[in-house]
Amino acid sequence: MAQTIAIVDYGMGNLRSVYQAFHHVAPNHNVLIAHQPEEIRSADRVVLPGQGAMPDCMKHLEESGLLEALLEASKTKPLLGVCVGEQMLFDRSAEVRSIEPWTPCLGLIPGEVRRFDLAGKKQPDGSAYKVPHMGWNQVRQDKKHPIWYGIPDLTSFYFVHSYYVVPQGNEDAAGSTEYGAWFTSAVARDNIFATQWHPEKSAEYGLKLYQNFVSWQP
Repeated sequence: MAQTIAIVDYGMGNLRSVYQAFHHVAPNHNVLIAHQPEEIRSADRVVLPGQGAMPDCMKHLEESGLLEALLEASKTKPLLGVCVGEQMLFDRSAEVRSIEPWTPCLGLIPGEVRRFDLAGKKQPDGSAYKVPHMGWNQVRQDKKHPIWYGIPDLTSFYFVHSYYVVPQGNEDAAGSTEYGAWFTSAVARDNIFATQWHPEKSAEYGLKLYQNFVSWQP
């Protein structure tokens, strides 16, 4: 039976590559870029991507008129967060608004978002760690989950980010990556799964992850 997969468009991020990836792995389903709340409410699955600064992302989401529909969907529908879309799921981010010490986020997963602090640390080849963390890196699967089906442990995915999530509880951490230190790079809670990396830029296994999301029954 055909499903509708809604990719939330709140004005932040290149949604076309996410759309193309889902269209490739789910050709018999209805993949749409959602501009209206009803498109999210009527969808079977929801994808929350994001690129850019957290204060701008939260501001645009609030102003888009999609926030309430997204929060409703997060209670019952399979929801996949990608990159900043993962970070937005948490309580707050250290990427600050000018009038507040933290940027409030969606509060769907307890925890916060912090910036890499890698000053003085050296990589194995002797070079300095750079921020943003950019390029291919391995993901250790910290707990079993249907989204990992057919994806080997320590598969490399493509990252571009300066901030990372810190879940309040270890039970929400689904994957970890080492960059100066280990950090949580994937989270899972009930009907929500999210990745810090970009599956749509991560070749075969990135597409496999999207395919697994389409068939996942939380």
